[in-house]
Amino acid sequence: MAVYTEVSDAELEAFLAEYDIGEADSFKGIAEGVENSNYLLVTSIGQFIVTLYEKRVDPRELPFFLGLMDHLAARGINCPQPIHGRDGQALRQLAGKPAAITSFLHGLWPRRILPSHCGPVGEALAGLHLAGRDFPLRRPNALSVGGWRPLFEASRHSIDDPALAHELEDELVFFEAGWPDGLPSGVIHADLFNDNVFFLHDRLSGLIDFYFACNDAFAYDVAICLNAWCFEPDMSFNATKARALLQGYERARPLEPEERRQLPLLARGAALRFLLTRLYDWVHTPEGALVKRKDPREYLDRLRFHRGTASIADYGL
Repeated sequence: MAVYTEVSDAELEAFLAEYDIGEADSFKGIAEGVENSNYLLVTSIGQFIVTLYEKRVDPRELPFFLGLMDHLAARGINCPQPIHGRDGQALRQLAGKPAAITSFLHGLWPRRILPSHCGPVGEALAGLHLAGRDFPLRRPNALSVGGWRPLFEASRHSIDDPALAHELEDELVFFEAGWPDGLPSGVIHADLFNDNVFFLHDRLSGLIDFYFACNDAFAYDVAICLNAWCFEPDMSFNATKARALLQGYERARPLEPEERRQLPLLARGAALRFLLTRLYDWVHTPEGALVKRKDPREYLDRLRFHRGTASIADYGL
């Protein structure tokens, strides 16, 4: 989440006139995240999130994201639900951008990740995978291996260390030649970091931010979570957290043998994906945007760790 687009009082008033959610009491930008402009809206009847979809989001894909949240919520996944206007539509325009309102989820994302968080996250991820099996829309993963090289080429001029640029080039060549295919697949979240998971009184209370969701391998989603949840601030890998996450996942959906075999490679690829998107955003974030940029170097350490692993045993199982 972030704020790139400012909304005037008149624009907000006209926008809210299309809904039956009361009158605005407050409207405040949310600085966390990097993708879209997000605001916390408080009205006379409750709290909501207003999202303006920025340039990286293709407006043609918004029915997938909004429809997925409706679909998952109907199947018991606690996630934001799009608010439909009087005309039945959830998607409209605000300040010249595609925009939607979603319900507000109560809870806090964990600033300090504990092993006790990781089991529920794994179980919730598997629940999401199972709940999305009958979702009828499809969206290819634009940030799978085929999307990595353009990010690198658009950012490599900012890499001062020739050895590092060569290392990343070698990683791209490696993955372009041998990315796993044919693994069990379906709808994945693709961005389930700690700031996208809410806890309330030590209980997982909801999942948010589905704007990277797509169709891809379930085990790749697990690999993303290993990167997001199982490294310490000093970049050491915590196998206790990884074991809890994987065991939580398998309580709902056991991994198949080939998924287990490919997990180290998928985790290495996931580290490269987030390194490159963070690098791109570091270089290309507009001046003056209310957004907290994230350090891509954290994912270089993760990448090097995964490159040294041999099997799922290195991840706690």
